[in-house]
Amino acid sequence: MTDATTTPPSTPPTAYLILHGWQNHRPEGHWQRWLAGELGARGHAVRYPQLPDADDPTPAAWEAAVRRELAALPAGRPVTVLCHSLSCLLWLRLQAGDAPPRADRVALVAPPSPELIAGQPIDAFVAGDLFDGRRLSTGGSAEAVVVAGDDDEWLPLGPVDTWEARVDAPVVVVPRGGHLTPDSGYGEWPAVLAWALGAPAAEAFG
Repeated sequence: MTDATTTPPSTPPTAYLILHGWQNHRPEGHWQRWLAGELGARGHAVRYPQLPDADDPTPAAWEAAVRRELAALPAGRPVTVLCHSLSCLLWLRLQAGDAPPRADRVALVAPPSPELIAGQPIDAFVAGDLFDGRRLSTGGSAEAVVVAGDDDEWLPLGPVDTWEARVDAPVVVVPRGGHLTPDSGYGEWPAVLAWALGAPAAEAFG
């Protein structure tokens, strides 16, 4: 495991975009809020927005918000995007559409099953044939990873069977990780900080 307590002096400042999921109002104690604070304290540029209408979201509103947030990051820095839950599907939609946004490193954390989302009020996020068997780009030019719990209730078939053939990124399985929220013990999460600071996924989450 990489020691994530300090940023190596040779590491240039990075720009980060952290995106939450459905019904998430960026609560205290969530690993995303903790991560934003840790990265900001190290001098990195961090955007951790409240996406519009988190309880009743639409893909169009979230896509527009993500593009605005990316445009607000400092130019010329490497860009790392970390998505949780529904925003993972949003990011994959953006990558499959017109003018996919640029990112150097991408982490899709606890991406839910598209088949399960199809039965929810937020089914617009999986409308069309995007998730019908094709292999999807994550847009990570340097590295991308899918991280999910082996007992995630939003992945009834498991993370590997759901995502391995669907995305161009390795799937890292977290034993007993649940949906990777504070309810399953993911507030302070050193592994995700290590990855965000540049450690390879196999090293950070291994």
